[in-house]
Amino acid sequence: MTNRRNFVLTFLVLAFMGVVAISNIAGKPRFQTFHTTDVLQLVGAGMCFGVGLVALVNFFRGPRSS
Repeated sequence: MTNRRNFVLTFLVLAFMGVVAISNIAGKPRFQTFHTTDVLQLVGAGMCFGVGLVALVNFFRGPRSS
């Protein structure tokens, strides 16, 4: 049960960080010059980076003994 809770907490933290970053960018006047596909590509790349970073941390953390 704790693994599921840790996964959900990690997902929520990453999603919150992504929303904050996008809202920060969206508030700038230059954001209107970006194309929708560029923004979606940046969001997708950020999500992939976040998942990869979490996987890397879990890999080095190793198995837990409960």
